[in-house]
Amino acid sequence: MELKRLSKHIWYMPFEEERDRPNLGYVKGDNYSIAIDAGHSAAHTRQFYDLLEKENLPLPSMTVITHWHWDHTFGMHAVNGLCLANEKTNQYLATWKEKIETNGPGEFLSMNESIRKEYEGNKEVIVVKADMTFSGEITFDLGGCTVKVMQTEAPHTDDSTVIYVCEDKALFLGDATCPQFPNGAKDPALSRKLADTIREINPDICVEGHWVPVETDDTLVDLLMH
Repeated sequence: MELKRLSKHIWYMPFEEERDRPNLGYVKGDNYSIAIDAGHSAAHTRQFYDLLEKENLPLPSMTVITHWHWDHTFGMHAVNGLCLANEKTNQYLATWKEKIETNGPGEFLSMNESIRKEYEGNKEVIVVKADMTFSGEITFDLGGCTVKVMQTEAPHTDDSTVIYVCEDKALFLGDATCPQFPNGAKDPALSRKLADTIREINPDICVEGHWVPVETDDTLVDLLMH
């Protein structure tokens, strides 16, 4: 696995299908750096950090979460710095934290083979809530690099956050464009709303959670196919 450079301010560690690991994004300004999504487990997060250190990039001072699903969040306890999520995402994380701490990880591990592969060898499943929450939209100036973090309606979950790196015209979508979890339907109205949001932001490149970065038109075509 290698760290890929997308643009002037952006790098990412590519997704992996076997353990359902998503792309992990990294945005570096002159003063601060942030990560996009925390990873599936502490091991996933550590691998990401090893790649950053190999490129002499500072570890992120903040990690922004796109939505609550475990492959994007269950590495949060291992991140450097603080985590930011929208309020709804944090509510989901609180529910899973209580569930696993009360009943153990059995239900979680039974959900999918990719989860069992990520946590093989009896690795501990640790869920934490974000350090900070927001609602609506929040903007960060990393130093010569502006990052907008926006809640959005989307077909995949009701807690989607997208992250736009303004100077690089790149939009991180998490899994927002995917069908609804867990039953696999894609609501046409929510797909159109997300498409409208993407058009309004007007990025050149879209980075989805489990796919290679593509031009925005490709993302819109895929999103609106039912």
